[in-house]
Amino acid sequence: MSKTIFFSVGEPSGDEHAAHLIEALRREVPGVQVRGFGGREMKRAGCAIDLDLTEHAVVGILEVLPKLRQFFRFVDQAEAIFAAGKVDAVVLVDFPGFNWHIAKRAKKYGIPVYYYCPPQLWAWASWRIRKMKATVDHVLAVLPIEQSFFSAHQIPTTFVGHPFFDAVDQTVLNQTNVDSIRRVSGEHQTTVAVLPGSRTSEVTKNWPVMLEAIAILSRQHPGTRFAVAAYRDKHLAFCQSTYQQYVDREGNDLPLDFYQGATSEIVDQSRCAMMVSGSVSLELMARCKPAVVLYRVGRFLYAFGKCVVKVDSVTLPNLMPDPESNQRPFPEKISVGNPIPARDFLVDQIGALLSDDALLNQRRQQLARLNRLYAQTGASERAAKKIAELLSGVSKIGHLPDREKAA
Repeated sequence: MSKTIFFSVGEPSGDEHAAHLIEALRREVPGVQVRGFGGREMKRAGCAIDLDLTEHAVVGILEVLPKLRQFFRFVDQAEAIFAAGKVDAVVLVDFPGFNWHIAKRAKKYGIPVYYYCPPQLWAWASWRIRKMKATVDHVLAVLPIEQSFFSAHQIPTTFVGHPFFDAVDQTVLNQTNVDSIRRVSGEHQTTVAVLPGSRTSEVTKNWPVMLEAIAILSRQHPGTRFAVAAYRDKHLAFCQSTYQQYVDREGNDLPLDFYQGATSEIVDQSRCAMMVSGSVSLELMARCKPAVVLYRVGRFLYAFGKCVVKVDSVTLPNLMPDPESNQRPFPEKISVGNPIPARDFLVDQIGALLSDDALLNQRRQQLARLNRLYAQTGASERAAKKIAELLSGVSKIGHLPDREKAA
């Protein structure tokens, strides 16, 4: 009898990771059926999408509050699927604020819950470990620190590696995109990748500051072009309209080009990148591309983060120990309020990477070291094998009496 696995994925990056896992699961578990909440990449991988949750990705309490009623309707939708009795396991990917509720509803029906790309409780919100223990049967850890953290709290955990390294290793660059970037940049120009985020809220907060920095950098470093990688159509439209407002106001164009669906090609062809903090930092690490990280947040989220965050960086490669250097591979700035310091930070840091070849090479060598230490491929296959093992061991685990009561 074939198994049915329900995925709950809310982040665009998680959508990509889940898609690779689904492909591996379909090879590992013949006849497996996959459905759930996710996005377009999961759909391409063969997942029946009950809801495109990635369209609703938000960050921060103030952004979540207006959508609470909507999110609880989504949770009720998932419970209706669980109540029908046709789900053998639930796989959660990131998006903890929402996925805690999915896990709780799944446990109500005795359905085992596996967390892939788990919430970074080791970095913040460690008090939620009780919730993890109560609702998650097995953690598929993507970072070594996660395995030690969750195992220390008696949560069954398997380290599988980070799927972003799989994605980079398996990506075949689109030659049309590469040729387009090369043609626009020309033989004697340097390309800087501009990555304004994968969430709408990130793009709206960070892109205007990036644009102001680009205006200054283009004057200071003639011969440099800036390639903007938009994740969605609406992000592309926002970036282009904001740029047009700049042109109308200032009366001059910038050496700026817009692309959608070409992030890997842009990173590959760039000297360095200015980026919003996110999982894409691992692709930059894997491709040995130095980057400068910006993350604009509201005042409330900034104050809240100062109280609960236990690490001194929001960029994953910066949290990977380098035995030969105490310097962060990706300089970063968390910005709140006045945008001018954030703009000047980008100008100074990107300017240094454009003008100082020795600094650029030093950063590349550091990223190469980190790759040798941490960038193992095969995460999707290892995760799929573990899920298959768990499914074959016990078809249903958890609170079976609750399931019987619910039925």
